[in-house]
Amino acid sequence: QVQLVESGGGLVEAGGSLRLSCAASIRTLSRYCMGWFRQAPGKEREFVGGISRFGTNTRYTDFVKDRFTISRDNAKNTVYLQMNVLKPEDTAVYYCAADSVLLSDVVTPNPREYDYWGQGTQVTVSS
Repeated sequence: QVQLVESGGGLVEAGGSLRLSCAASIRTLSRYCMGWFRQAPGKEREFVGGISRFGTNTRYTDFVKDRFTISRDNAKNTVYLQMNVLKPEDTAVYYCAADSVLLSDVVTPNPREYDYWGQGTQVTVSS
């Protein structure tokens, strides 16, 4: 059974930074493209960004571009989301997800394409 566990969330002031981690109990993490999503109260879950199997490609949604950076360490079975210049509108529960890709190495923003999800970690940005 694949498990994803996010950590690193918390309360931060606007303009601050947080680094989220996603620890995966996956034998071969490099088989998966990894994505980060978030869900604010009363809103749908939305794509934040993702990283290809070996980290060669990343994809971000416009509202986090140039502020957030996704990286991965397959040897440690961990994916990271570095969040800088945080804004109150970044407040949400953040989820990591794994997309089991067989031959492609394309990061998809479609949550239905992801096979495994973590339980989420709360990020709250105060103004």
